[in-house]
Formats: sequence, structure tokens, C-alpha cells
Amino acid sequence: MNRATLDLILARSPELSVLVVGDFFLDKYLHIDPSLEETSLETGLPAHQCVGKRLAPGAAGVVTANLRAIGVGEVICLGAIGLDGEGFELKSALQAIGARTDMLVESDEIFTPTYIKPMASTAGQPAAEMSRIDIKNRDPLPPDIDDEIVRRLWELAPRVSGVAVSDQVQERNCGIITDRVRAELWAIARANPEVFFLVDSRTRIGEFRGVAIKPNKFEAIRAAGMDFGDSPTVEQATQAGLLLAARTGQPVFVTVGADGIIVVSDEKTARVPALPVEGEVDIVGAGDSCTAGIVAARCAGASLEDAAAMGNLVASVTVRKIGETGTASPEELRAQAPSQSIGQRM
Repeated sequence: MNRATLDLILARSPELSVLVVGDFFLDKYLHIDPSLEETSLETGLPAHQCVGKRLAPGAAGVVTANLRAIGVGEVICLGAIGLDGEGFELKSALQAIGARTDMLVESDEIFTPTYIKPMASTAGQPAAEMSRIDIKNRDPLPPDIDDEIVRRLWELAPRVSGVAVSDQVQERNCGIITDRVRAELWAIARANPEVFFLVDSRTRIGEFRGVAIKPNKFEAIRAAGMDFGDSPTVEQATQAGLLLAARTGQPVFVTVGADGIIVVSDEKTARVPALPVEGEVDIVGAGDSCTAGIVAARCAGASLEDAAAMGNLVASVTVRKIGETGTASPEELRAQAPSQSIGQRM
């Protein structure tokens, strides 16, 4: 991808509509000033003092935020949140970036998934993340919510340019992408071949069929049933990608860290190198921002290789934003874009 291709993707983005389905989390950053620490009179334990709060959409919300930052005209959120304070905060954060939240299922049967991230903030020093507190649903998704997610998927998929699937919750059937939803996605993709589907799944990437998938090299090799050591090679990741592409029948984007992305389709492979990033980096949310780049580019008509390059480009911007799951604006993307095409057949 070169700058001319990037400009074309960005120019077409406002015309696109993307459905983001999956696990929407609230990222709640609490800024703690260690110098103000008190001792609780009741317990004798330290009482950390919060001097600031920052809220941001997490998980599927990061994909959403990056799609909107790139310039995608309509981004529809499909997931489930609780009738609780975190649900209100998450909806407000999504609405603030211009995403549609009217398709979120709200229920008092579940929690709003939340990552509470205390950050030690000392004057003159970068904020340091402390021990995180996770709020997740540990019981299977209630059947009525499962039914409604499936119904809305069938209703919305024919109306959009692409569908980005974020399967974040590790406990089976406790998140939005249940076994049933996964099977329905296959059927919906078959019924809507003009719509681009891309799935990112933390633990079950090998179980999806009929849709494009984006595992990292560890996820790909594990899903392919291959043996690997502490540091899988690009060659192993490529072989795993070929096996997964044959299984799903759709393209596979295997992210390989600093080595970029391996694109596998129709028994052909191409490696799209990552862009060099100097200095301190923060990889939290990099995979989600990469997903957004791939989906936006593919829906705008880019080739598989150019879509992978767009994913790399978006991630190369967001990883430079320390202490946050950042986004990449068109101006930042243009400044970072290479002047010549990148991507090579293997």
C-alpha cells in the first residue's frame, strides 16, 4: 500500500457502514496519586486516592473507536451490556465517538464487562498501570439475549459493508460470541457473500468457518494443532495460516508482531511487513486497531495485501500512545504511511 491507496481508502470510508459484533468492555482508568495515600480507619489497609478518571470503550469498543477515527461513516455496535452504571458509561463513551448504540442489548441479567485500570500518577513521571480489576460474566449468556443477538445479526448484516467480530471473553459461551452465534455467523456469511466478515477471537479462532479470521501467530499455530516453542517462526505461522485457510475457506491474516502480517488466500501467501516503530510502545489494543484497519480497507475495495498493510499502519500509530488504547486519525495515518508499496509474495 502506498499513500495514493491510503487516500482512496480514506476517501471511501465515510460511505461505509460496519457492524461490530462481540464483547464490548468499558475501560475505566482511575488515576491514583501515591502521595495522597491514606490508611483506612476501619481496616488499617492503604486507601488509594483517585484524582482523575478516564473512560474509554474497550475490546470490541476499540475496534469501533478506530473505525470511527479512520472515518467510517456508520459503525453499529451489536453486543450486550448490563443495566448498571458501567453500561451507562460505556454507551456514553461509544456515543461520544459517533457510534450507533441502539443495537446494544441491555439486560439486568448480566454485568457490563469492565476493565478497571488504576494508574499510579506521579508528577513528572509517566503513569504506571497498577493491578487491574476485571468485571466479567462468569455464567453462560442468557438464552433470551443469545436469541436477540442472532436475530439482530440476521437483520443487520445485509445492510452493511462489513462485519467485525470481537470474541474477547475466554470462558466458553459467557460472552456474546457463543457456540450458536458462531454457527449463525457462518450461515449469515454464506447468505451475504458481498459483505466482508473478519473475526478476531482470543481462544477459539480455529472454530470459525466461512469467514476471514485474524489470529496472531500463537493463536494460529495452536488452532492448527501444531507444536511450537517459546518463539514460533514466520514459517510456522505461515504453515498454520495455510491450514486455517483451508479449514475456514476464507482469507487468513496471521499477525506476526514486528514481522508484520502473513496473508493467506487460495493456497497463496504474502507477507506484509510491519512499519518500523522507534521508542517506547504500548501494545494494548494494537490487535483491535489492526482489525479496524483491515476491515475499513477491505470494505473500501482494497486488496487483501493492502488491507493488511492498512492494519499494520493503524497499529503502528496506536502503539505509540502510551497508557491508552489509542486510535489513529487520517492525519496520523498519512504522516506514517510509506511512500512506496509494501508487501511481498512468499
